Amino acid sequence: MNRFYITTPLYYINDKPHLGTAYSTVIADVLSRYHQLMGYETFLLTGTDEHGQKCSQSAKQKNIPVQSYCDEMAGNFEKVWKLLDISYNLFFRTTSSWHKRAVQKCLQSLYNKQLIYESTYEGWYCVSEEIFYTSKDLVDGKSPTGKEVIKIKEKNYFFKMSAYQKPLIEHIEKHPDFIQPSYRKNEVLGFLKQDLEDLCISRPKSRLDWGVEIPFNTDYVTYVWVDALLNYTTGVGYQQKDREGEFEKWWEDTGALHVIGKDILLTHCVYWPCLLMALGIRLPKTVLAHGWLLNQSQEKMSKSKGDAMDPLALLQSFDSDSLRYFLTRDIPMGNDAPVSHSLITRRINEDLANNLGNLISRTTKMIHQHFNSQIPERKAGKATDNIESLKELGTKTTEEVKEGILSLKPHSALERIIHLLNETNKFLEQNAPWKTVKSNKEDTAKVLRAALEIIYLSSVLLKPVMPKKMKQLLESLSCPEEWPLKHFQSGAFPKGGEKIQELPPLFPRIKN
Repeated sequence: MNRFYITTPLYYINDKPHLGTAYSTVIADVLSRYHQLMGYETFLLTGTDEHGQKCSQSAKQKNIPVQSYCDEMAGNFEKVWKLLDISYNLFFRTTSSWHKRAVQKCLQSLYNKQLIYESTYEGWYCVSEEIFYTSKDLVDGKSPTGKEVIKIKEKNYFFKMSAYQKPLIEHIEKHPDFIQPSYRKNEVLGFLKQDLEDLCISRPKSRLDWGVEIPFNTDYVTYVWVDALLNYTTGVGYQQKDREGEFEKWWEDTGALHVIGKDILLTHCVYWPCLLMALGIRLPKTVLAHGWLLNQSQEKMSKSKGDAMDPLALLQSFDSDSLRYFLTRDIPMGNDAPVSHSLITRRINEDLANNLGNLISRTTKMIHQHFNSQIPERKAGKATDNIESLKELGTKTTEEVKEGILSLKPHSALERIIHLLNETNKFLEQNAPWKTVKSNKEDTAKVLRAALEIIYLSSVLLKPVMPKKMKQLLESLSCPEEWPLKHFQSGAFPKGGEKIQELPPLFPRIKN
């Protein structure tokens, strides 16, 4: 069986989930579900990054133990992911004891290989990003993303990241799918054309004591990024004797797809692969960097500006399926894209209420009124040309959806499904079954059955994006819920005579 291992970033818990983190997670879940539909065995890992200075500071501000703070904040993410129907295999937390032990084994291994050394660090540190910068990295005295930095001088441990600069460049150039979208590759290669400095991988406990203790010097804790990045391997069994088979299955044999925001591209495409090379582990198959969600001023939404949208608030206005649909449909993978209530409303009305909802309503209404709520039987012999053309378009759409998913363009897959629905609505207009039903009931039955087959096909193709409502629709059509994609062929739909259940409008039109 083909396998598919996909991860989201570990989300930092200094604040509650926002729409940007929800977007990453929804996209990962959608891709995972589509692969299941195509017959893959899948593993989706998401979770929270719970160490570092910001986390410690936030707990002190609340005057509660740091672990209690972590438990509370991690719970917020689990709650939102449940409401968004995220079907993950593991909710990962970096404070898990088994992960901390695995991190220490990794560091000890690198230290034994003489790939970690002690030295003095002097430079600029951004607390909000948990990243060190040199003077040449700063822009107008701030980090490249505009965050405040402080000057630090202290003894620390360093990983010999510079030793892997050339091998990493070679890997990127030889593996065009490693960084997606492909244009992000130039950004990483441009960074690697400069001298790559070694990576500071520790923090003295005198400054920060909340982290994974360095195994060869307990006066230090591990740099939060090193701790967090290792989750992608420890989460599937790396450095755990009782789970070694799992690691072989999901990492070494399968290859990973990391879904991340473009603002953490360098940590995932430079720090992470260098660490993996040093540990002797294969690199992930693909790092997929999506764009930013933009506000009404076409600027990146951010918590610091106070305009980051709250998914819980959005779920008061829109159901989870509709919000998942918008995030997948309206944001081309890799691009920045605006998000607002009005844009979500317009997309739901255009694609779901006016298109899919209208098709379902007028097709099933005629079945209820004129065919005793029974699916018309599939007649032997060649179908009319326009019915045959519609079925051919359905088959073509199925292949286009598969192509869109495998090329990591779920928005493109949805575009093809909507095109199929548009053409099916045109097909009904051209054949006007509401007019022919009195004079030619047999031909009317053929037309309605053809429309029902497309509704069935579309509902299964849309189920990874809208799992709740498409399950309702499939049940109303008396269809098995989990028919795999390979069954999308003539005859997969019920033979005829099955009852269609009454179904309230799945997508009532929303007023602007």
